[in-house]
Amino acid sequence: MTDRPWTAHYVEGTRPEIDAVPYRHLADMARQAAGRYSEQLAFSQCMPNGMSASLTFARVDRLSDEFAAYLREVLKLSPGDRVAVQMPNCLAYPIVAIGVWKAGCVLVNTNPLYTPPEMAHQFSDSGATVLVILDMFADRLPPVLPKTQVKTVVLVSIAEFFPALRAAVVKFVLKHVRKQVPPVTVPHTRFAAAMKAGHGAVGRADLAAYVARVGPDSVAALQYTGGTTGVSKGATLSHGNLLANVAQLEEVSRKFLRRGQETVLTALPLYHIFALTVNFLLFYQIGGHDVLVPSPRPVTNLKAAFEKFPITWFTGVNTLFNGLLNEEWFRQSPPQNLVTSLAGGMALHSSVAARWHEVTGTPVVEGYGLTETSPVATFNPIGGTVKDGTIGVPLPSTDIRLLDEAGAPVPLGQPGELAVRGPQVMLGYWQRPDETTKVLGSDGWLRTGDVAVMDEQGYFRIVDRKKDMILVSGFNVYPNEVEEVIARHPGVAEVGVIGVPDERSGESVLAFVVKKDPALTEADVIAHAREQLTAYKVPRRVEFRTELPKTPIGKILRKDLRTLLAQSAPAAAPAATPAGQA
Repeated sequence: MTDRPWTAHYVEGTRPEIDAVPYRHLADMARQAAGRYSEQLAFSQCMPNGMSASLTFARVDRLSDEFAAYLREVLKLSPGDRVAVQMPNCLAYPIVAIGVWKAGCVLVNTNPLYTPPEMAHQFSDSGATVLVILDMFADRLPPVLPKTQVKTVVLVSIAEFFPALRAAVVKFVLKHVRKQVPPVTVPHTRFAAAMKAGHGAVGRADLAAYVARVGPDSVAALQYTGGTTGVSKGATLSHGNLLANVAQLEEVSRKFLRRGQETVLTALPLYHIFALTVNFLLFYQIGGHDVLVPSPRPVTNLKAAFEKFPITWFTGVNTLFNGLLNEEWFRQSPPQNLVTSLAGGMALHSSVAARWHEVTGTPVVEGYGLTETSPVATFNPIGGTVKDGTIGVPLPSTDIRLLDEAGAPVPLGQPGELAVRGPQVMLGYWQRPDETTKVLGSDGWLRTGDVAVMDEQGYFRIVDRKKDMILVSGFNVYPNEVEEVIARHPGVAEVGVIGVPDERSGESVLAFVVKKDPALTEADVIAHAREQLTAYKVPRRVEFRTELPKTPIGKILRKDLRTLLAQSAPAAAPAATPAGQA
């Protein structure tokens, strides 16, 4: 696809192509931002009880220099060595991440909730030799470390950089009251000791030499993902990939982002690519103040941050927006300074978007991307035409085409696999040339595994993932569509839809529902769906659950719904077909 009909719907002043990125690498970007916004607040960490601490840009710059010196001078790492980081949103995270880049090393973001087998796989696959981990998770390390190349473990407290008295209170409560900090039985270095060593070494360090050979094509991060299919693998993201995506995002929001004046609330985890690029890198570059919340669960954990800081931007996923809207404190006192909220990670339900606008008086704008695209590929134009139910239009310098099973473009309005080409597309999968070839081929177009349609104006709508599609009597049923309809029922809090084997139709639709109204019945849900869906799309059965399995960012895991179903074999038998359903 060479035509770009979508550029006609860019907000006035948005260019179809971004300029060359003005930084050689992420360390360069961080250094320049710190120079511009030196004494302004860069990060604050806000605990659920309102206790907080902050770092200025100048302090982040100095501390990340010291961590870089610790890695290179004390641990003797080399350029390109991998450093695994396993911690939630906290003030230590940006220090470590920027320090890794300043050292010329590679960041390996790791989900803090990973099990020992998942940790062992990621550390071993990445070849990480250093692990920076929150002390609350250290009890998982004994069976993990022998299976990896990790030589140094650095333990971080959630209260790093808090004033001494506040830090002591937080540490005491976590360790002795809540019993959430386990004994450490593996050799380790405390973060404070590592920073002290780095402070002592930075004077003899040649920081410029650390990144002398680092350029736009150098690897900056390994972001592990299931990819379009299969086992978890590292998406190899270059400095150029991440910086290009930041430049693309700034281009489409330049009329609304005020340099040095924005405050973004980061509830999504920074180890996830969405928050890493949007909340961390974009807002750091423009001198924004990033308010970090260690965990958004329960959503009441966000209350103090919304009350204490003048939040102007907020990012989330559908379940997070929906969760906040179900909180009376949020509805009664929505954020007063909010400009726009950004949604990604999963489909944003139009009903949630409408309620968010009603409660806050501001839009929530949906975009689309993948780990493999650093992550943003499309957006609904901020301040322009926002089409509910769509993922908007491609970012500047980005092309998208829809392909059939043979790899040929599909006619306008027909569903096809969404393929992306642009400067934000990853280099490939870490040490997996076969998997890289499957998704990038020889032409550089990333096959996403998502099925979409494009309208005449160039707006795209995700129909579903190819592997999640349900085939009912030869008809394609896309779970997103069914979930969107069921979510509109006032008695439904959450819904996830999967396909199950069916003797008559090959597969049938099964809906897992969390009730908002305790009186809600299976018949209510099916009747509601039947009013808005053709017969073969209507769930044949509804199962009620108290909660649904989700990723750390709140995306409902359909594969885990299938596992739940398999574990309750008697319940998995096909139910009788409701009257009138084909």
